[in-house]
Amino acid sequence: MKRVGVVVFPYFGLVDLACLPAFELAKTPDGKPAYSVELVSEEGGLVMSSAGIKVQSQRLGDAAFDTLLMTGGIELMPSTPGLIAFLQSALFRSRRIASICTGAFFLAEAGILDGRRATTHWAFGIELQRQYPKVRVDADRIYTHDGSVWTSAGMMACIDLALALIEEDLGSDVSRDVARKLVVYHRRTGGQSQFSALLDLAPKSDRIQDALGYAKEHLKQPLSVGELAGVANLSPRQFSRAFRAETGQSPARGVEKLRVEAARELLESGRHTVEVVARETGFTDPERMRRAFLRAFGQPPQAIRRSAIRS
Repeated sequence: MKRVGVVVFPYFGLVDLACLPAFELAKTPDGKPAYSVELVSEEGGLVMSSAGIKVQSQRLGDAAFDTLLMTGGIELMPSTPGLIAFLQSALFRSRRIASICTGAFFLAEAGILDGRRATTHWAFGIELQRQYPKVRVDADRIYTHDGSVWTSAGMMACIDLALALIEEDLGSDVSRDVARKLVVYHRRTGGQSQFSALLDLAPKSDRIQDALGYAKEHLKQPLSVGELAGVANLSPRQFSRAFRAETGQSPARGVEKLRVEAARELLESGRHTVEVVARETGFTDPERMRRAFLRAFGQPPQAIRRSAIRS
């Protein structure tokens, strides 16, 4: 059974513990629990979370965990010399070390992320890079791993991180089974953007939401303004006006956002060629998709794929 140590501190983000059921549900081939999970803190005892709920923890010691997870906070929280020293030693005592959300700041302060690729919650990526210029920050990833060091984005990305760790240990079948029991996707790739096109467009009316939902399910089709207007029960002129008013985008640009998001996910899965991805997401040809990727990400599809493979 592999020991997982989860480091908490006063006012840590309670949501970061959402990943723990994934380890609880993971089983070895003979049906036995694959992991034991322990909460640890500098002083031990009850530790207050950001939500005002206290959790029981063991005091930091010399215990060697197979995997050490450093939680983060809703806001950036100060470290202590004792915690930083513990993390530095854990890098050599543990098989791997990981951070969730702003936990990356603790790893960076300990020097663990120097020269490594890392991510954090998108809202803190610039600050992480500013404070720790030796870290190669990619704040648009769900999670990254560089050698034995893993980092994840914030909030529910901790579940994606846990599933990836389980997959590394026990294989995709086990992590898929855990995801199914958790009723979550198995699994977002590490390189997937922290942003959702639908959330970014944020339509206010049901009509425009319905049209975008239809578009997302039929990306392979041409998706003309007339077709989408019909879904929204509006004339093409009314639809175009309403769409721009609610999203700040033209219908064509909104559909392109959905297409590049879907295409990026397919590319990062590594199972399809660029030509197939372009066809399946409605771009019809790779050159059209390349131009859309440059507008959206500043990189061509091939660069996105190479980056995902290295994550």
